[in-house]
Amino acid sequence: QVQLVESGGGLVQAGGSLRLSCAASERTFSSYAMGWFRQAPGKEREFVARISRGGSTYYSDSVKGRFTISRDNAKNTVYLQMNSMKPEDTAVYYCAADRSVVVSRSPNEYDYWGQGTQVTVSS
Repeated sequence: QVQLVESGGGLVQAGGSLRLSCAASERTFSSYAMGWFRQAPGKEREFVARISRGGSTYYSDSVKGRFTISRDNAKNTVYLQMNSMKPEDTAVYYCAADRSVVVSRSPNEYDYWGQGTQVTVSS
């Protein structure tokens, strides 16, 4: 069982930056692909970014060029650097772990989830 704990959320003005962190309890963290998802009130959970075990990255069109996902296997941590933020980025952000090597943007394919961290972007 992998436990994931997100941190770094908060309130930021439009155009600002935040960095989210997700710490994993599992010593075999490096064997998981990691993803970030977000869910705004009244909306479905949506894919934001994914980083494979080997470091390949994937982004949704809405964040490409503004957000960067990275991982530090020595610290069992995945990060999401968010720049040029917009009010529509406001959501609860979740990190998730995927045991499969198949690249997926569906939350149904991820095996473990954190509790989420609130990000609010004011206009």
